[in-house]
Amino acid sequence: MINGMKFQLLLASLFSQIKGRHWWLGMLLWIAFCLPAQASVILRVAIERDAKQVKVGSSTTAVVKDSSGRTLGQLPAMNAYYAQAVPGGVALDKWRSGLFWIEPSGKGGFVYIGDRWYRGRTLVVPTDKGVTAVNWVDLEEYLYSVLGGEMNSGWPLEALKAQAIAARTYALYERSRQRNNPIYDLGASPDRWQIYKGVISESRPTYAAVDGTAGQVLTYKNQIILSVFHACSGGHTENVEDVWLSKEPYLRAVPDFDQNIRECYWMRTFSPTEISSKFPQIGNAKQMIIEQRSPFNSVKTLKIVGDKGEKVLRGEEVRTALKLKSTRFSVSNGNGGFTLQGLGFGHAIGMSQWGAYNLALQGANHLQILGYYYKGVALTPIKVK
Repeated sequence: MINGMKFQLLLASLFSQIKGRHWWLGMLLWIAFCLPAQASVILRVAIERDAKQVKVGSSTTAVVKDSSGRTLGQLPAMNAYYAQAVPGGVALDKWRSGLFWIEPSGKGGFVYIGDRWYRGRTLVVPTDKGVTAVNWVDLEEYLYSVLGGEMNSGWPLEALKAQAIAARTYALYERSRQRNNPIYDLGASPDRWQIYKGVISESRPTYAAVDGTAGQVLTYKNQIILSVFHACSGGHTENVEDVWLSKEPYLRAVPDFDQNIRECYWMRTFSPTEISSKFPQIGNAKQMIIEQRSPFNSVKTLKIVGDKGEKVLRGEEVRTALKLKSTRFSVSNGNGGFTLQGLGFGHAIGMSQWGAYNLALQGANHLQILGYYYKGVALTPIKVK
């Protein structure tokens, strides 16, 4: 918890950074910091960011409120409306305000954002590039959806429970990192965050796994961990420093259980023109050379040679720059092109989802699975702050 004087100084610093035309951000920060401690945790998930306009609605009659919490009117059920930025704020149907809250009536009401239904309520705010729509949702209800997006709901319950705890921990880790962000805690896209598709990816197995592990997170020395996960490592996970150059002591390489998974095998061919378009400074691409591998055979350094220069990719950049499934691959230079034959899907750090699947089939429970992939961690109940 933050003591009184430190809390006031923090707020003052934050408010001084957001003075100006987006004055309402100060109110959002005040809400985020001053909500009383409660049994549930509310996540702010950005569904649409910096869009020209966002389609919103509600499954039940929804109350529309402005930045002060004043009720402006109602949106009829099952109707779509477009919110867009205007000078001084946001336009929604007949209303203009610095921001809008859309709150469905009734216990079973859902909000509509973009092209999907979500639990909770919607906040629409203006940004320098348009509007952002944020889903304010209970953490456990958020996980009902994330679990179905990240893992096949038909998998063994113990694998689903392991995923639920890892996903809850990751969400709260990101929430703590974004504490100074006045608009959202995390997004919904898989490139950086967890897959969050709303109610469409919920199911009975995801309810059972989330409810069966409610409020449980992973900690290391009393701190919530970065509980990253990936689809499959291809036989061995990696030490974090060999991929991201960071040093989390609980993200250690372990032998994996996903070698029998067809989705872990891949092949990708690049033409010299494709490589040159990605790295124009090298000119015409001539060679791809693996310069350094990790102890478990992932590529740590890849040099691309052209007739005008070279480009060196390191760590996770190897995978993201070339949009590869993994960094565990071999390179063949021939016929004027480059063929990469690989194994694994994802960054290979932390829990392998296919590995968790196979461990669960062999009789491991969710705690054994988590303890295998995250070293030295403890299972801890959430402490709401």
